[in-house]
Amino acid sequence: MAEKIDTRAVGLDVGLAFIRWLTGAENLHYGLWTGLEVTAGNLRAAQDNYSSKLFGYLPEGPLRILDIGGGAGETAKKLLALGHSVDIVVPSAFLAARCRDTAKGARVHECTFEAFQGEGPFDLCLFSESFQYIPLTESLPKCARLLAPDGKILIADCFRTEAYQGRHVHGPQPGGGHRVTVFREAVPPSGFAIEAEEDITEAVAPSIDLEQRLFNVLGHGVTRVSDEIHAKKPMAHWALARVLSLFLSKKRRDNLMQRLTGTTRTSEAFKTYNRYQILRLGRANG
Repeated sequence: MAEKIDTRAVGLDVGLAFIRWLTGAENLHYGLWTGLEVTAGNLRAAQDNYSSKLFGYLPEGPLRILDIGGGAGETAKKLLALGHSVDIVVPSAFLAARCRDTAKGARVHECTFEAFQGEGPFDLCLFSESFQYIPLTESLPKCARLLAPDGKILIADCFRTEAYQGRHVHGPQPGGGHRVTVFREAVPPSGFAIEAEEDITEAVAPSIDLEQRLFNVLGHGVTRVSDEIHAKKPMAHWALARVLSLFLSKKRRDNLMQRLTGTTRTSEAFKTYNRYQILRLGRANG
């Protein structure tokens, strides 16, 4: 049997290559757009602003940091340069390889956070746009076991507002994450308390508009080429469509075209259905 194509790894590879070409780095996170025109040329500056904002919430170091869901290793690379010790937990084999190449000196654990078997104590558990992918019943309790007595949790991520009633009601919407109210209810029983927080939704929301404009440019190219082939070479168009159907289901093809040509993913929609929070948690009895 032929090995299944890893479309996720292919997509990550292409996406990272594009981001690297555009910005010179492999940052996968939102940008902080305060004071910047929302253009592709300013993406690197916006992402650097985001990192500076995030690092402003770090406790005094040097720290032993567990970077959970470390992307391609760019954040860990910056933390290492600041003198911190970093362990990265990342479940993707492709991203783990990128972390080893980018964040030399970091220890890379290729697994989910739930399956992570490393030992602390860590001074900081960092979730930079990864907290939403881990069940609340797993994330906070496990951090409690891994952290030193005075250790902290630093979260920068999207949380769903009460306005979001589900995909079946609103269709696909930008953002994601745990409900803000559910998260806040889960903090005290875990033994932590929120000691610092900042809502940066307004500043990061333009990232959605820029992303969608880039997808629409790609969508215009795909549609233009498809229409031309259909008009001039209908049999070739049919054959290409058949080949594509071997790799992507109709639902996935429809979702892809919606992503490439749609206009519903906007910063306004993002602000309606999400709050983007930076939160630092410490022990409740600390």
